[in-house]
Amino acid sequence: MSAAGATRTSEELQPVSGARLLTQSLEREGVTHIFGYPGGAIMPVYDALTGSKLQHILVRHEQAAALAADAYGRVTGKPGVCLATSGPGATNLVTGIANAYMDSVPMVAITGQVASPLMGTDAFQEVDIFGITLPIVKHSYIIRSTAEIPQIFAEAFALAQSGRPGPVLIDLPKDMGVMSAVPNPVRTPAVPHPAHCGDELGTANALLAKAKKPILYLGGGVPIARAEQSVRDFAARSGIPVVATLKGLGSVPTTDENFLGMLGMHGSRAANTAIDESDLLICVGARFDDRATGKLDTFAPNAKVIHIDADAAEIGKLRRVEAALCGEMNAVLQGLEAAPDTYSGWLEQCRAWKAQWSWDYDAPGRGIYAPALLRELSERAGPKAIFTCDVGQHQMWVAQHCQFSRPQAHLTSAGLGTMGYGVPAGVGALFAERDATVITVTGDGSIMMNIHELATIRRYRLPLKILLLDNSQLGMVRQWQELFFEENFSEIDLSDNPDFAEVARAFGIEAFTIDHRSEVDGAIDRLLSTNGPILCHARIDPRENVWPLVPPNSANTNMMEQSKW
Repeated sequence: MSAAGATRTSEELQPVSGARLLTQSLEREGVTHIFGYPGGAIMPVYDALTGSKLQHILVRHEQAAALAADAYGRVTGKPGVCLATSGPGATNLVTGIANAYMDSVPMVAITGQVASPLMGTDAFQEVDIFGITLPIVKHSYIIRSTAEIPQIFAEAFALAQSGRPGPVLIDLPKDMGVMSAVPNPVRTPAVPHPAHCGDELGTANALLAKAKKPILYLGGGVPIARAEQSVRDFAARSGIPVVATLKGLGSVPTTDENFLGMLGMHGSRAANTAIDESDLLICVGARFDDRATGKLDTFAPNAKVIHIDADAAEIGKLRRVEAALCGEMNAVLQGLEAAPDTYSGWLEQCRAWKAQWSWDYDAPGRGIYAPALLRELSERAGPKAIFTCDVGQHQMWVAQHCQFSRPQAHLTSAGLGTMGYGVPAGVGALFAERDATVITVTGDGSIMMNIHELATIRRYRLPLKILLLDNSQLGMVRQWQELFFEENFSEIDLSDNPDFAEVARAFGIEAFTIDHRSEVDGAIDRLLSTNGPILCHARIDPRENVWPLVPPNSANTNMMEQSKW
């Protein structure tokens, strides 16, 4: 990277096309993979790609490019990169960009644009993608000068992964990609420092010293900060019980004896009960969202709050705190002090609740019981497996019943709840960790959103294991209609689904179907032992619900549960 004012070589003073400057900028940032789909306005960049070191992954829909880049960013911690043309190509990225924004995932989205003189004229395939995406990006650029391309990319990558990560959009008019220019020297990007909330570590430690029933409440900020080890060290030296949000799962291994489970709407009774009884919440990288808290004014009613987060805007946003600790999470956690003997009785009570309300997997009947299938699959896949999950009932079953030794092993659309996330995320995860066992768990509704990505899996020979739980329903919508809309089952029937195994085979992917519990053991063996991509189509009972469930606008202690069989 050139520094401003440094002597430049003759090679650096040669004019270079904007498209070539773009690919060189990506290489300079250490990018190796781009997920994209070509078109007219972005064609100069595709021309330049052929002479670069970058591997382009051709998806079959731009939404899949953004979702694959999202998963790549979650696994690696580096910005995933997606690329699309103007107009519909750019708008097709929007859901994936919003998904990354909601879950604080580093991403750089590059869109083609009509040539500068045509902007604002309603030219063919022109949309104001800069304006469309303003609410769902950390920052946006429209390139107005070819010479500024390297600087803009340096800033975009720095912004995408600094502080609270998120997506950055770069819109490239076609003429800026075609024109040649001598690039301006690249200056070190000025990245804003995170806001500081004051030195309240002493206050936090005083709260810990007085507490009798503390709970460690972990959210998605833990893996973002790569603070898993610091969290585990604090949990071990303090002996404080642990709960996690959907995005926080794996920050402490889910097999840890002091981990009580996920909290919230579909959380465990042990986790929700412990939160309700607690007198101190140590909230690390969580944001008190509605799915975790239930009715907010009933959440942890007797607890004081220590809130640790890199984003000052989250602290005090929904819940008053007694100690606000902003900044670098690892350093803050290392400064917390707690004596395990202080909480030993409380820990034993929480462990007793966990044992009392442990899950019973011995369901009656011969049909496939999804929670038991997922628990067995997770155990046999091992701690290095990565699960990418779609949205719906199966998403909650994965969160409840699969085991995660690290947060990067559980990729799911948490904030936006994007159906169709699972398969493209599996693609992104496999390019991020080529040796990983990547398993996509999807439903018959979700897989149809991006089923065309089976072609991408086949093209790149990606050994993705797909478990499709088919209840011929939009299961989560049906469950809510059953419980809260007087069984008025409106537009949830998917009984006209295709034969998904046949569909997969038409894409050149090995596939098979199971209907009975006796087939589960062999199905798991086949999924995990097959070298290439494979789909297991598992038909399950359409009446099966996700339990427990906290009704809307209710306290988390008001949990609806399945009656014992």
